[in-house]
Amino acid sequence: MDSEDLKLLLMLDERGSMSAVAKQLDLAVSTVARRLEGLEATLGLRLLDRRANGVRLTIEGSRIAALAAPLVDQAARIGRAAAMLGTASAAGHVTISSIDLIITDVLAPALPMLWAKSPGLSVTLRAQGEVISLAAREADIALRMSRPEGASLIARRIYEIELGCFASPGYLAGRDPAAISLGQERLLVYDDSYGRIAELDWVAKAGLDGAVALRTGSTRALLNAAAADGGIALLPVLFAQRAGLTRLPIAFQLPPRPVWLLTHRDVRRLPAIRAAHRWIAAAFTGLTRG
Repeated sequence: MDSEDLKLLLMLDERGSMSAVAKQLDLAVSTVARRLEGLEATLGLRLLDRRANGVRLTIEGSRIAALAAPLVDQAARIGRAAAMLGTASAAGHVTISSIDLIITDVLAPALPMLWAKSPGLSVTLRAQGEVISLAAREADIALRMSRPEGASLIARRIYEIELGCFASPGYLAGRDPAAISLGQERLLVYDDSYGRIAELDWVAKAGLDGAVALRTGSTRALLNAAAADGGIALLPVLFAQRAGLTRLPIAFQLPPRPVWLLTHRDVRRLPAIRAAHRWIAAAFTGLTRG
């Protein structure tokens, strides 16, 4: 019996669909289905209840998942320990998970700085908004907009993203930005992909929910929609200004969005992880100076 197949069962129980599990692990849905069918055959049990509206665990599947959780966790701990024992330098590989904005506009441009100091370190940059498990080694480092719960994680607040309301000159069409009432415009805002972030509460408290024309978890989508004269977007100030958008004065200050650097306790002292931490901190410092 493969612990990775048991891990798939646990992930399916948590995420609720094979497509979500497949996306998380960068696998084909057919691969996930085949491996779970193989687990059912090995155990001689029907673990999954396949319905037209999705897949759920059977009573037997839920019981096996509960029993498998400590085994999957222990296998992950062994993997992390092996990585620590086998790594003696900053060479190696680190997988970093974050939202699209941080991956594409903060970390990717800073890669030459990483390789100048750690030429033997390779990285995987995963642009994903959904919650991932560091304990299950779905990534080595995560950068998230909210601080998660869990005693096994080391969380460090490394940056605050200033937010504002922006529109293109074409959308404004010569109007005075200071005279615009947001409630009468098309608003482009974030969805709840990152949890109940402070911006969503700001939109609600300002009574602007009725003006929202677009919700998305992608900062790039908000930038592109605003640049195409689509409406007034809630955006990180630095990137909106780089895109040539006009900032609108607002009566209620938007709260900054914190960036949390997350690592599992078991791997925090690995030289490769520490090198990646230093690089990430430097990338955000360079962003501030820029």
